[in-house]
Amino acid sequence: MKQRVATNLTTFFFLYIAQSIPMSFFATALPVLMRQGNYSLLAIALLKLIKLPWILKFLWSPLVDSRTESIRDYKRWIFGAEIVYAVIIFGVAMLNIETHFSLIIILILLAFISSATQDIATDAMAARSFERKNSSLLNSMQSMGSFTGSMVGGGFLLLLFHRIGWSHLLPWVAIFVLIALFPLAFNRGITLQERKNGKKATSRDMLLFFTQKQIWRQILFLALFYAGLIGILSTLSPYLVDRGYQMKEIGAMVGIFGVSTGILFAFLAGIFIRRKGKLRSRRIISALIIIPAAYFLWLTQSEIENHALILIGVALVWGTYGMASTMINTSAMDIVREGREGTDFTLQIVLTHLSAMIISLGSAWVGDLAGYSGLFAMELTLAVISFIFVRFFEPFHVKKMEYL
Repeated sequence: MKQRVATNLTTFFFLYIAQSIPMSFFATALPVLMRQGNYSLLAIALLKLIKLPWILKFLWSPLVDSRTESIRDYKRWIFGAEIVYAVIIFGVAMLNIETHFSLIIILILLAFISSATQDIATDAMAARSFERKNSSLLNSMQSMGSFTGSMVGGGFLLLLFHRIGWSHLLPWVAIFVLIALFPLAFNRGITLQERKNGKKATSRDMLLFFTQKQIWRQILFLALFYAGLIGILSTLSPYLVDRGYQMKEIGAMVGIFGVSTGILFAFLAGIFIRRKGKLRSRRIISALIIIPAAYFLWLTQSEIENHALILIGVALVWGTYGMASTMINTSAMDIVREGREGTDFTLQIVLTHLSAMIISLGSAWVGDLAGYSGLFAMELTLAVISFIFVRFFEPFHVKKMEYL
């Protein structure tokens, strides 16, 4: 039994990392190439729109749910989406970035639509194939896959890109996307929990999700839980620049050391949640989230110039972010409705993305007005509010028949 769980966890880890590495590479490399090509800062900022499929994927998540019943159905969606993803990356590798830039952007947008579709199917299959007691281990794999993809795609591949170039690197990225399907192809141990309800998911189910009694508790939880971290994460690199660090140093401190810490603590969080229970873990992790904001506020006001203390701060923010991500994913997967697994999980993760965008913009605005002390004070306030909410409000529990 333990061997089967470990095999399934490995399978899902490869699926999550496969979707993350190319996306992280494109999101990191393209702004650099655009700036080298003398594109305006506004044009570079608009490049963030290529990630829109991952914000809008909830729109077609009911389509995936309505056409998946068996393991074979899920594999068709996942294999189909990943093969399209790889083929597009191969196609992009054949194009010249200087002469075919617009076409490359369109192809990357299509690639992200494909990877977002794979994510919907993977999340839905994961929700149905793991017992609730093991969901935290699965969600730690999900967080680890995302963090590892960010570190490899936005770090190591960027270094390789500068050495071997666009056309030589991308084919290997596409090959990895296909290789990552092997664990799923050869895994015969994934079984799905039977659906008692035979109804197919529809677009109306997206609205019905928000009509469930007491659902506001989950929505507030998703919006608040790591609100006290997002502003720090989004301004960490500029903060380090202002502390006198160079780009290469920041890449090592944040992109490698910080993300590695996030990967480790995302894994440990899965074990911790399983052993201590989800309610207790939620409260403990929400308390830990207060620490990074308080630490950076102290560090800024004390004006101490110490490299070791900066590294401790980086480890604190990324470590708690890794734990919080696992907790968020576990909570979201626990309340998916039967037959709407992909729809419900996708909706909740999109809510966290939207909340993170708002908090990032708000923290940047506060930072411009009140400096880093004001920014970290705001993050500390949000972390305390989140802790109070988690401590005194019970989690939302889905009523399985409520939406019929």
